[in-house]
Amino acid sequence: MRRIAILSSGGDAPGINPCIRAAVRTALDMGVEVIGIQEGFDGLVRGEMIPLKARDVGGILQRGGTFLRTARCPEFLEVKTQRKALRELNESDIDGLIVIGGDGSLRGAHALAILGFPVVGAPASIDNDIWGTDMSIGVDTAINTIMHAIDKLRDTASSHERAFLIETMGRNCGYLALNAGVVCGAEMILIPEKEVSMEEIVQMVAGAYDRGKSHCIIVVAEGSSLKVHDVAEYLRINEVGFETRVTILGHIPRGGSPSAFDRMLATRMGVKAVEVLKAGETDLMIGLSGRDIITVPLIDVVKQSRKPNLELLDMARTLAK
Repeated sequence: MRRIAILSSGGDAPGINPCIRAAVRTALDMGVEVIGIQEGFDGLVRGEMIPLKARDVGGILQRGGTFLRTARCPEFLEVKTQRKALRELNESDIDGLIVIGGDGSLRGAHALAILGFPVVGAPASIDNDIWGTDMSIGVDTAINTIMHAIDKLRDTASSHERAFLIETMGRNCGYLALNAGVVCGAEMILIPEKEVSMEEIVQMVAGAYDRGKSHCIIVVAEGSSLKVHDVAEYLRINEVGFETRVTILGHIPRGGSPSAFDRMLATRMGVKAVEVLKAGETDLMIGLSGRDIITVPLIDVVKQSRKPNLELLDMARTLAK
């Protein structure tokens, strides 16, 4: 293998830059040239490529986002677009591709592998919904960002005796909200995987007030069937004791300098991705199992999604008394 390419696709996540850095420097050490593809699969189709040397990835280890930039490319679902990407790779004399991204990006990687091109994926998504890996790149940083935000909101909530509803990202997966809620001591956590009625929320908030709590924190996943503003209005109408406020964290957890855990995870995955390609393997995703970096067939990854541990809901409920 003489030349490989690397791209980041879909939503960004803290830790993508360390993954790129590790892959580039590992490949160069093996005598393999590296091409950076800008703006994901969209850039691949347009032929947006730049050579990458060791100095090009210097100073990016601590940076959030992705210096190669990223984009979503819904057209990549079409075989004609996939074939166009394949032509670009072949015409650029590229022998293998590393794709860093979430479930959609890994589907794109699998599609290219089906067409016969050597591809390895590295999971990067703050949602942590990718099957086959305990953690995806960016998850740890995102949870820490949410935790720090909720800690600050708790300060003002206690000062004013308020209930705060805090919405986190996560699409249809409640992992972020669930785990952030546990580590922040939330009184209630609303996620897509577990239905809760408005009346249950009223009883919980009113009960917290009656027990003398000075605040109430409710963490809500964006994919929850109950929306934060609707819940806040219902609590206001039912006079639960607390004033209610809504905070939507939005894209904040997607940014920021990656945590030590994410830097290490991303670095190990970047190194492994190059080693796997150099060994002639393809159609695989790099994953984390316990403390070990593993490979998982992409065909298995794209067929299912990772689910959060719902036992944490019961634990959070017990500890919020």
